[in-house]
Amino acid sequence: MFAFLNVGCGGSEAIEALYSKPDDQGRSYITWVDFAPTYTVMLQALMYDINSFGEDLHFNWIELLAYVACKNGNRFKDQKSEEMDKLVKKLKEGATMEELTANMKYYKYYLEAYTAVLKEYVGIFEVETEKNGVKTKEIRYGLKVYSPIARGYAYSHCDDFGNDRSYGFRRKHLGHDIMGRIGTPIVAVEGGTITALGWNRYGGWRIGIRSDDGLRYYYYAHLRKNNPYAPGLKEGDRVEAGQVIGYLGMTGYSIKENVNNIRVPHLHFGIQLIFDKSQESGAKEIWIDCYHIVRLLSKNRSVVIG
Repeated sequence: MFAFLNVGCGGSEAIEALYSKPDDQGRSYITWVDFAPTYTVMLQALMYDINSFGEDLHFNWIELLAYVACKNGNRFKDQKSEEMDKLVKKLKEGATMEELTANMKYYKYYLEAYTAVLKEYVGIFEVETEKNGVKTKEIRYGLKVYSPIARGYAYSHCDDFGNDRSYGFRRKHLGHDIMGRIGTPIVAVEGGTITALGWNRYGGWRIGIRSDDGLRYYYYAHLRKNNPYAPGLKEGDRVEAGQVIGYLGMTGYSIKENVNNIRVPHLHFGIQLIFDKSQESGAKEIWIDCYHIVRLLSKNRSVVIG
């Protein structure tokens, strides 16, 4: 299943269409997410969040993004949002998010959907620094996830989500291709558990990592021929954010293992959202456009050795 869906607070689509039917206990889950915030708007929200950390009024970047999505019908332009600036001004003047979103039909949906995407991206983390030969640990607040491409390695990319693919069968591209040199270290964006590792006829040597909260599945494909993975990795292992998990290559598009049938070396990077077990595989899978997320993650690239 594949579709693009734009829903705003005044949209004609019913909110029920975005959720499953309630079960016997009245529980339902999101069935579709069209993640549309651009890099510039996410960065704007991120800076409001980071710069207000520790103050009496701390802005939650996901709440800011959900509000703007309602205001613009989930249609973002890659420029700063005036609606976000107006919202922050109102909050500084004493208004609350509860008051300002009380009549927004889709706010709770966007907040839940965007939280599923960005939940663990910002927070408190520990870093090790060295000064005059003395190592110390510092507590910081900000982006705590990483670009999938290690620091110091060049790459290029464009927004190719939804483009046609024909190998095997005609389908849409449900990921993001990042072009680079063979052997470029690929790192885990977020910590989690390896749930898939090995050969896939479409993705070649690939690795799949499920986030600790179970909501996000990261897919890294077309890894290097002969030596695709960091040594010792296996299914069931836990990896940390910023840890090297493999190396960029051009494998895939073959039933036979360890074959380079991809024309241009690149990493296929995908993010799948999982609100219910039925969405883990098959027609109910939810993949999001992560081009602008990758742009944002370029602000935090992991330093690797070797």
